[in-house]
Amino acid sequence: MTKFQAHPIVYVVSDSVGETAELVIRAAASQFGETSIEVRRIPYVEDEATINEVISLAKDVGAMIAYTLVVPEIKAYMQMSAEREKVEAVDLLGPILDKLTTLLQLQPKYEPGLVYRLDEDYFQKVEAIEFAVKYDDGRDPRGVLHADIVLIGVSRTSKTPLSQYLAHKRLKVANVPIVPELDPPEELFKISPEKCIGLKISPEKLIEIRSERLKSLGLKAEANYASLERIKSELEYSEAIMERIGCRVIDVSNKAVEETANIISSYFKA
Repeated sequence: MTKFQAHPIVYVVSDSVGETAELVIRAAASQFGETSIEVRRIPYVEDEATINEVISLAKDVGAMIAYTLVVPEIKAYMQMSAEREKVEAVDLLGPILDKLTTLLQLQPKYEPGLVYRLDEDYFQKVEAIEFAVKYDDGRDPRGVLHADIVLIGVSRTSKTPLSQYLAHKRLKVANVPIVPELDPPEELFKISPEKCIGLKISPEKLIEIRSERLKSLGLKAEANYASLERIKSELEYSEAIMERIGCRVIDVSNKAVEETANIISSYFKA
């Protein structure tokens, strides 16, 4: 066994952080049992000089190079230089990009680090969803002060599903029910009216929705919760609060959640 084989080294060369390539190499190496390899990352490679240095190092110690380079010119230089110096080099992204180009009938963006931008987008979405759950239905008024959007309205105006839908657009949404017997939280009057969206609905539509809700719970549809008198009282009180705040108001009587959410997100350019 030569000295080169005693402690195998793989140089991971990437125009981003190199984590993807390292994970692939370690996954492949795990198929060889207890064999240990040393992975050395060379991140943010954008120039030919760095490639020359890595190839020289790999040649000196008998190492292999695994690379995820998406810029065509840099990738081509790596391939050419490795072949010239007889250094084993593996392109981890190229073959997949080629196949996807054919499958999708699209051209890649060739922008380094996009996967991490996607990850950041994912985590922002998760954070927004957790926020919507935490500050749903006015359970903690402090959320009003930290929200991107605050939805207010009487019960059954789709505040919760709207909050979740908007959260998937990475917007942090708190929602607060407006009930005549309860004073609205003072936080509602401390935020900019621009952040607050009032949801109104026709009495007839609300009676229909609430009656169906009561039936699904095995309760009588004639309960006060679905009575016309009660509903008119709630709506009048809710509209008075919205007017006091000075917020925008959307009539959700005949709108699907998606339609209302798109209107709201357009206000905030989500």
